Amino acid sequence: MTPPIATFLTDTNFRSVLYIVSFSLFIYGLSGLTGPKTAVRGNRIAAVGMGVAIVATLLMPHLHNLGLIVLGVVLGTIVGVPAARRVKMTQMPQMVALFNGVGGGAVALIAWVEFRKSGGFADVPTYVAIFSVFAAIIGSVSFWGSNIAFAKLQELLPGKPISIGPAQQPVNFLLLAAAAACGVAIVAGSHGEGLFLGLLVAAAILGNFVVLPIGGADMPVVISLLNAFTGLSAAATGIALNNPALIVAGMIVGASGTLLTQQMAHAMNRSITSVVAGGFGGAVEAPVGAAGTDGTVRSTSAADVAIQMAYARQVVVVPGYGMAVSQAQHAVREMSKLLEAKGVAVKYAIHPVAGRMPGHMNVLLAEADVPYDQLKEMDDINGEFSRTDVSLVIGANDVTNPDARNKPDSPIYGMPILNVDESSSVIVLKRSMSSGYAGIDNPLFTNPKTSMLFGDAKGSVADITEELKAL
Repeated sequence: MTPPIATFLTDTNFRSVLYIVSFSLFIYGLSGLTGPKTAVRGNRIAAVGMGVAIVATLLMPHLHNLGLIVLGVVLGTIVGVPAARRVKMTQMPQMVALFNGVGGGAVALIAWVEFRKSGGFADVPTYVAIFSVFAAIIGSVSFWGSNIAFAKLQELLPGKPISIGPAQQPVNFLLLAAAAACGVAIVAGSHGEGLFLGLLVAAAILGNFVVLPIGGADMPVVISLLNAFTGLSAAATGIALNNPALIVAGMIVGASGTLLTQQMAHAMNRSITSVVAGGFGGAVEAPVGAAGTDGTVRSTSAADVAIQMAYARQVVVVPGYGMAVSQAQHAVREMSKLLEAKGVAVKYAIHPVAGRMPGHMNVLLAEADVPYDQLKEMDDINGEFSRTDVSLVIGANDVTNPDARNKPDSPIYGMPILNVDESSSVIVLKRSMSSGYAGIDNPLFTNPKTSMLFGDAKGSVADITEELKAL
């Protein structure tokens, strides 16, 4: 006779309650991610929700291969925890892309297992086959596309677009059609495993071919889009498996990823279609101190920069990926405190796509205890530049490029930028005159109001701080 406690724990209603608790914690945890002060707590709450969902799943009656499940959890913990603790902020986009891809790959494998287990979906309702096929295609595209995004961000592959030219989009369409045709045949009643493998292979090649032609300038949008794909595939798998937690969690990820993708594309004044079509972006190196545009580059020193800022009324710091690479956020905060002690108003201009992932600059500056009210979004700060004495640009490039406003034939024309060129004076901290993600020159660097302080951003800021202390 089964003990009452065991019957209670495996009861469908009890597991349903656990799932409700789990996705309630998901939603509540997600709400905490709206600000840096509550983000850590939000992550922990959502993690507890995931733990509850795992427990509810393990309570399913007639669960097989428990040893393999435990082994998978242990291996995932051994790999995931150290990776998350040791990753640098500059490498966070790569980790997000990689972990997101793993989720998509897992969904595709689950669909394959269900196909084999059910004899080619022979003994399941039609809707299960439809959602499983959908999950397999989208999950496979997400897995392989995320791997390419990781390789580009990690510089294992060139950041520039890699394509087969005008044939790229027709080939992508044929691959999508092939995957869809295999899916339709499976849902219609074909049980051959070769069809399912063909579906996975076509989707895998499509995932590679979609992301390879996309340049570094669009990579933040791509990561967000692939994240949405993984969420949608997980939700589809949840419907096929009748798992409420997967459905809700997947829809949350899919919906939030879709909205974030739209916001990112809007911030760059590019449609999602044009991003997927690819075509621009990629690092282009140039000699240190060389002019990237017609005109003269004016070098400056830490002492001169310190004097300019010490006697300014307002200084706006414009952080970019260069600040992230050098981990200069703490040095920037120390410099800002000295300026504030001298009566200088300090603000931070945050562009939506500065860095390599959404919120990259906000997280870095919050880590350095920069007051949140000093972080100004692009729409709020652009009106301030005309009243700003000094704009200090730290490793930002494309998001400050005036060609986005003034040059109709520029690849980034129409992209909203930070109007730093309206400041009385601009100081740019860069290692060299190399271009940004878009691979184009920035005329801001040869503007008569601009001076360049070459070198590592953290070292340059530290030098400026020492000069401020001496004033």
